Amino acid sequence: MTPIAWIVLMSLAGGLLSVLVASGISYAARPHWVPVLISYAIGALLGAAFLEVLPHAIEAAESPEKAAMNILAGILLFFVLEKLVLWRHCHDEGCAGHEQHSHGHGHGHGGHEHGRSGLLILVGDTFHNFVDGVLIAAAFVESTPLGIVTALAIIAHEIPQELGDFLILLHSGYSRRKALAFNLLSSLATLVGGILAYFALSEMQQLVPVFLALAAASMIYVAVADLIPGLHKRTELRATAQQVLLIAAGIASIVFAHPLAERALG
Repeated sequence: MTPIAWIVLMSLAGGLLSVLVASGISYAARPHWVPVLISYAIGALLGAAFLEVLPHAIEAAESPEKAAMNILAGILLFFVLEKLVLWRHCHDEGCAGHEQHSHGHGHGHGGHEHGRSGLLILVGDTFHNFVDGVLIAAAFVESTPLGIVTALAIIAHEIPQELGDFLILLHSGYSRRKALAFNLLSSLATLVGGILAYFALSEMQQLVPVFLALAAASMIYVAVADLIPGLHKRTELRATAQQVLLIAAGIASIVFAHPLAERALG
């Protein structure tokens, strides 16, 4: 097979397999588990951001300062994006109604409130998947065995993160079918990144630091600004202990997949 055929095959397989495995695991979870498992999703997001994406963003950038600037710009960008979603909601439903809605129907408002984090997660995940495609293409241009190993490593380290993303989409009020459809659509960015990188590898590799910084910024922003505040609504000791253990489990799942990713991406 030609390198481009391998890139298309492994980019498609990489994106689809990680999403299908992650959605299969979350399908097994009962609906009332989803709010509890959000703590796991926070751990998976922060683990992926700080242990995988950030180190590579710093390594790929001209300097650590440039990488830090890109990440700060990304956090600001996601803040503005979230504001735009809120403004649109105010325009559609009226802000006075929105306030009343939040007091009178806590559950419904909660679903909408978290709906923003679902949208931001999809944007950040698309950047991340695009970079995965560029990495797969770069590896196949080097050699077919390296390309296969890289694609397999990407699938392995994407599964816990995709599981976290899927849980956040369910928590945001998306149906299981919609969450799967949006995650599959986002995974196609891997194919786009792979094909573009094959034909313009040097140009694509120059953009990698920016895309990695944006992916890291989205993960950090959603975890810290949107999801962690929701955990503080439950203050009892048992709930807090459960949250800490699940966040640690999310981080641990990334740590477990980390050596595979390191071997391929390092």
